[in-house]
Amino acid sequence: MICIWAILLLAINGVWLLLTLLTLPGNWLMVATTALLAWWQWDRGMFSPWVLVAIAALAAAGEVVEFIASAVGVRKAGGTRLGGLGALVGGLAGLVAGTFLIPIPLVGSLVGTCAGACVGAMTFEAAGGRGAKQSARLGLAAGAGRLAGTLGKFVIGVLIYLIVAAAAFWP
Repeated sequence: MICIWAILLLAINGVWLLLTLLTLPGNWLMVATTALLAWWQWDRGMFSPWVLVAIAALAAAGEVVEFIASAVGVRKAGGTRLGGLGALVGGLAGLVAGTFLIPIPLVGSLVGTCAGACVGAMTFEAAGGRGAKQSARLGLAAGAGRLAGTLGKFVIGVLIYLIVAAAAFWP
């Protein structure tokens, strides 16, 4: 019976992992689902507390990577803090807009958040006195940073998934 629970957990966690590409908290949903099963099956020793701590720490690291990637992209390209803030605000607005305006699963949200970070950084940098050409360059750096952050968070999610899979079948 425990194998059935492990297979079900991995199927659910696979769905949560895909949500990470939508810039949603898929990694945290994997942690929560795994912790819930661990609590429910605690007497069977399916997961050790160390596994739960490790995947929670990885999920936190994924959030940090995703959150700061676009701002770091702007800063590395020579932008200001204002441009970094624009990338964060624009990325959030773009996520919402892209999800509804580009109704292709995963693609709309990812394109929207990257484009939003680009436009946000570009707008805030231009408002701060930068020229159009330099603002556009910084905006592109923010969009690329946002994409890198989302993919970095996804890679961390894959690692969480693999740790849970290994722990579920090899306690």
